[in-house]
Amino acid sequence: MSLTPDQLARIALDAGALIMEIYSTDFDVDRKDDASPVTEADQKAEDLILAALAEADPDLDVIAEESVAAGRIPDHDVRFALVDPLDGTKEFINKNGQFTVNIAIIEHGKPVMGVVYAPALNRLFLAESPDRAWQAEARPGEAVPGSDARLPLHIRKAPEDGLTAIASKSHRSVETDEFLARFDVNEIISAGSSLKFCLVGAGEADIYPRMGRTMEWDTAAGQAVAEAAGARVMTADGVPLRYGKKERGYDNPNFIVYGDVTVP
Repeated sequence: MSLTPDQLARIALDAGALIMEIYSTDFDVDRKDDASPVTEADQKAEDLILAALAEADPDLDVIAEESVAAGRIPDHDVRFALVDPLDGTKEFINKNGQFTVNIAIIEHGKPVMGVVYAPALNRLFLAESPDRAWQAEARPGEAVPGSDARLPLHIRKAPEDGLTAIASKSHRSVETDEFLARFDVNEIISAGSSLKFCLVGAGEADIYPRMGRTMEWDTAAGQAVAEAAGARVMTADGVPLRYGKKERGYDNPNFIVYGDVTVP
């Protein structure tokens, strides 16, 4: 039994509904061992996602953020899932809406299917395969949008008047600005969580550099969406960003998401 794209969307919408219930309350904020913030929503959403994935695809090994923080890292084969139940916890705490549910399926190091759902923004992004992705408006907990509501995702042609770059809302750095200085950038916008990948895929931005540490569960679903829309996700050394990097502790090197961009 193998997970379908619609099942993946269903799980994300249900997790989003749970997250939004907590978002509307005066929730507590704790700190993990690495001092990063964590809330009740992170853990409850992960529990929901893990249970749903186990029911839909019992043989699927899952590496999930809060489980890893608790020391639970399963062995996995060439096919496994990466889960960030609430990407952008700082955005969640600040209540700016720019947080997401991320679930990705990895095969041989490459994200081949993934969902990114921003429940506060009602934006659902789904990569059904490595070359097919769509977006739709979707409210938390409601039905998965039908085919007539799905807008195909494609990167846009590079604008003649300069690129739109997108940078992290929480992790902007001097190194990021120095990298972008190499390109003809007309505008720099900010966004939180894995939305940055999706905005490149949706043709709302052209380039997203991330110069700083991220974990595989932070990026896999967004990469699936961006690449299925025609983007390239490359490390600073110019090779594709890949997954299952156990020897690194499942963290990522610096990377760049390119839309229709020529690298100088």
